[in-house]
Amino acid sequence: MERSLETQVSQAVDAWLRWVPRWEPATHRGRVAPCRRCLGSPILSSAGLGSDVPHGVQHGLSTRIKTIVDQAVAEYTSRNLPMLQAELDQQAARNRARSYRPTEGLDPEFEGLPLDPDPVPGAPFLFTLSGLASEEEAQVPSLPPLSEEAKAALRREVALADEYANLIGREVCGILLHHRLRIHAAVVEFVEPQIEAMLAELSQTLDAPFDPHDPGDGLAL
Repeated sequence: MERSLETQVSQAVDAWLRWVPRWEPATHRGRVAPCRRCLGSPILSSAGLGSDVPHGVQHGLSTRIKTIVDQAVAEYTSRNLPMLQAELDQQAARNRARSYRPTEGLDPEFEGLPLDPDPVPGAPFLFTLSGLASEEEAQVPSLPPLSEEAKAALRREVALADEYANLIGREVCGILLHHRLRIHAAVVEFVEPQIEAMLAELSQTLDAPFDPHDPGDGLAL
């Protein structure tokens, strides 16, 4: 029996709640470019995960919920949008022809993130994962071109798929509102203490401009 959206969202939140206790703050240099999946996401707003919550925590939930929307749209497309489905099938077959597919099979916490770190000025990479993937893709034949009539029909079906995605997205966001207390409790229990500990450790390593308990005048040079 097909699961309802309520059940799917609840199970996605449950899976995220099981993962959150394993989250740890990143120790590497942060990325400059914002995550397009999470920035301004209505999913995160509905879940109550604001900008004060680390991106890694946000991404793990937004990806799991986006998967639900994507699956619903895929089912709608297979039933109602034959041209778009045929195009997707051809693209999937083309992707399977590539032996190197680094973006597939990732855990939700890493899905959709850039493959490579931000470049460091003056320190070029010998190679990048995205570069290797592009080289592999360039060796696969392109899809056959479409006629103008086919392009117009495909655009209409893409628009219908987008409308359905928006419909499912709004419904999923409404369901997420009922899980905000559980989500917030997990952030308070597992995320905030780690952030507070990291900030406390950082404050201990910084030199204060002056010691308020030192009776001396001025700054020591």
